[in-house]
Amino acid sequence: MTSSSGHEPEPKPKPEPKPAPAPAPAPETETETETEREPRAGAEPTAEAEYGPDPAHRPEPEPEPEPRVLCDARALAADPPLPGGVLWKLAEAGRQLDANLVRLAPGGRVAPHAEPELDVLVFVVAGDGVLGAGTADEPRPLAEGATVWLPHGSTRSITAGPDGLAYLTVHRRRPGLWIRPHGGAS
Repeated sequence: MTSSSGHEPEPKPKPEPKPAPAPAPAPETETETETEREPRAGAEPTAEAEYGPDPAHRPEPEPEPEPRVLCDARALAADPPLPGGVLWKLAEAGRQLDANLVRLAPGGRVAPHAEPELDVLVFVVAGDGVLGAGTADEPRPLAEGATVWLPHGSTRSITAGPDGLAYLTVHRRRPGLWIRPHGGAS
């Protein structure tokens, strides 16, 4: 058909297609529950999906670790002297370090020994004494405020002076116990 002007009729513009609606979620069956459903790809599982709808069955969230003061080493060291021993130790769960506040009685001694696996940092809190560093090395005096590094594998001893000695040790947490093959081979 031609128009009155003799030209072909102009085609009518076609309407743009509408986007298809999102598929509706599949209806739940009577046997399917929230905990039985598989999570959608990329979706984080919810506490309800993991532990059920009852909040009483959900574990408490882990508290975020916070820095805090654990002890006053000077006050502990100043308490009436005891024969010696550990005055305080780091016992927080999940720690990566071990630390101890140790008091040696006057003239008390930690015998010469070598720590094969761990470096140890020693900080003298109170008193004085002597650090023995191996058989060929001369003893080194220790006084309040001294910071000493004891590298793993080194032989060391500590002897308290006439007023005793209190010191803090810090090192990486010791690994759990394990059995070595006979002869010490790994």
